[in-house]
Amino acid sequence: QVQVVESGGGLVQPGGSLRLSCAASGSLFTIYAMGWYRQAPGKQRKLVARITSGGSTNYADSVKGRFTVSGDNAKNTVYLQMNSLKPDDTAVYYCNVDLGVGVIWGQGTQVTVSS
Repeated sequence: QVQVVESGGGLVQPGGSLRLSCAASGSLFTIYAMGWYRQAPGKQRKLVARITSGGSTNYADSVKGRFTVSGDNAKNTVYLQMNSLKPDDTAVYYCNVDLGVGVIWGQGTQVTVSS
């Protein structure tokens, strides 16, 4: 069984920074990629940033230049450094682990950007 645990969400003022962490553990076979998605109230869940086991990354246009995704393959961990946060970044952020044969989701962590 695979467990995915996220941490690092919270309340931050506009222009501030937060760092999210996600660690996968359990009966892991091969992790092809890990990433972050977010879902705001009343909206669909969308990709924020993703990193493959080879280090390739892709980002949503709305976060390019502000967010940075990184990973530690040895620890099965992915990070999301979020800078210059805006109120529109407010959402529940979900970690996604792509095993190739399926994906595992974390429970989500709330990020609120407000003054």
